[in-house]
Amino acid sequence: MQDLGNYPHIRQSAIRSLFEIFEQSSEGTIIVDRDAHIVWMNERYAQRFGLHSASEAIGRPCESVIPGSLLRDVVNSGRPILLDMMDTPREPLVVMRLPIHDDAGQVIGAIGFALFDELQSLSPLLARYQRMQQELASTRSQLKSRQAKYSFAQFIGTSPRSLEVKRLARRSATSDSAVLLLGETGTGKELLAHAIHNASPRASKPFVSLNTAAIPETLLEAEFFGTAPGAFTGADRKGRAGKLQIAHGGTLFLDEIGDMPLPLQSKLLRVLQEKEFEPVGSNEVLRSDVRLIAATSIDLEAAVRKGTFRADLYYRLNVLTLAVPPLRERLEDLPALCEAIFDALQGRHELHPDSMALLARHAWPGNVRELHNVLERACLLSDDSVLDAASVATAIGTLHPLPETPGMAVQTGEVEDFHQARANFERELIRKALAATAGDVPQAAQRLGLGRSTLYRKMLELGLSS
Repeated sequence: MQDLGNYPHIRQSAIRSLFEIFEQSSEGTIIVDRDAHIVWMNERYAQRFGLHSASEAIGRPCESVIPGSLLRDVVNSGRPILLDMMDTPREPLVVMRLPIHDDAGQVIGAIGFALFDELQSLSPLLARYQRMQQELASTRSQLKSRQAKYSFAQFIGTSPRSLEVKRLARRSATSDSAVLLLGETGTGKELLAHAIHNASPRASKPFVSLNTAAIPETLLEAEFFGTAPGAFTGADRKGRAGKLQIAHGGTLFLDEIGDMPLPLQSKLLRVLQEKEFEPVGSNEVLRSDVRLIAATSIDLEAAVRKGTFRADLYYRLNVLTLAVPPLRERLEDLPALCEAIFDALQGRHELHPDSMALLARHAWPGNVRELHNVLERACLLSDDSVLDAASVATAIGTLHPLPETPGMAVQTGEVEDFHQARANFERELIRKALAATAGDVPQAAQRLGLGRSTLYRKMLELGLSS
């Protein structure tokens, strides 16, 4: 049996040999004391940092010679930094930093090796690191593109109809139930879907939209559920994730759901009921965790009666239903909408009062989207910053007059100005509310569904008193 007393000598020899190997093969070596002051440095390292001789570094703080050195951290923590990248005036270095202990185990300094000659051998590791960084950046970019773009602040309007829609939409954001948005095209259904997602607990997760009317029926199922590798001729050999997978944990917005083919409706119903689905061409069952928001511009009840939309799916969707009003039913919002659109166009245009009156006479079959297009067209066609009625009329093209409201016609049979007719209607409505509440303005405001300050303002505009 060998003499165990010789082991410390072998250990010390191994440490000395290891140091000599590192010192000779590395680009530089440095030793500091417990105050992180340099006690030794080899000549190669000294010259790299602009010193004529290593003796110039002795006694100086390590950071004054090597900017960004972490040897002081190693001395203070007693923990090694086994592999790190450090920038130098020339090339970056791969460095290793180790604490030095005395016989009692106390940290008395630290030693650093600059493994510049090893950088080439680490190139596979560095290449893999760079690939991972690129993949991470790509994933972040994709996630950012899947974030909801709009909030409730961007649904412009202070009319009673607009405020009620926003109130119900905010309430729906706190739930995980399906939401069904009903309304004509261009009313802002997708904007509300974004806003609901942004205000929900799923806001940090993906928001994925799919327009079922814009994708051919033959591709819609694959777009929705994804495909297994080589599921059919022309399919991606690696397979392709569908919108359900991409939206996992977040919100899936199905626009124009009334145009969804019947076979896909039954599969969507299964997803909603069983919380699972199978990609096209696969037997693998995947779990589904999405909050569904659907929108349509058609009458779904009529579609159910005609047999073009499944009744059970309609009842499954019809949990939280929001009817988004058309622009013609919230013309009070026109000034605020125009101002927001001008801000978005980043121009210096404004409307002449006659132009605003003209906008209020149009029925807006295309709703807010049409209003945006009209104002943008008027800005491009007009040389003046103030858009007159002629410019706006040219931008509108064919004027669609508002439908006549019962009770609004003038008794003499003459056509009444829209603004005057609306003022007469509001005046009579407010007068009746004040009479019913014996002149109590707060109670009258509550009956009318208005804020108290709004009612006071309208009374002032219409020349009414309590």
